[in-house]
Amino acid sequence: MKRHALTLIGILMGLGLAATAQAYTGTNCKEPGVCWEPKPGYPEKIKGTRYDPKHDPKELDKQRQAIEAMDKRNRQRWQHFKKTGKFVYDVDEIGG
Repeated sequence: MKRHALTLIGILMGLGLAATAQAYTGTNCKEPGVCWEPKPGYPEKIKGTRYDPKHDPKELDKQRQAIEAMDKRNRQRWQHFKKTGKFVYDVDEIGG
C-alpha cells in the first residue's frame, strides 16, 4: 500500500513538471528554429548591466595564446601527416 502511494505521488509530480514545461507557448520566431527570446526585464545591451560578464583582458589574451599554440601544433601534425601519411599526436616526436 505504501509503495503504491509513493508511486502515485511520483507520477503526479512528474505530470506536474511536464505541465509546467509546456505552459509557455508565446514564442516569436525570427525564422524556423530560431525562437530564443530573452526573459522579461533582460536588457537590450548587456555592457554595463548586471548581466555583463566583465571579462578580464589578460585572461582573454591567455586564451587567445593557447588557441594559437593549439593551431600551430595542429598545423605541424597535418603537415607531417601529408608528408609521411602517418599521424603523430606528440609534436615533439615530429622534430620541427
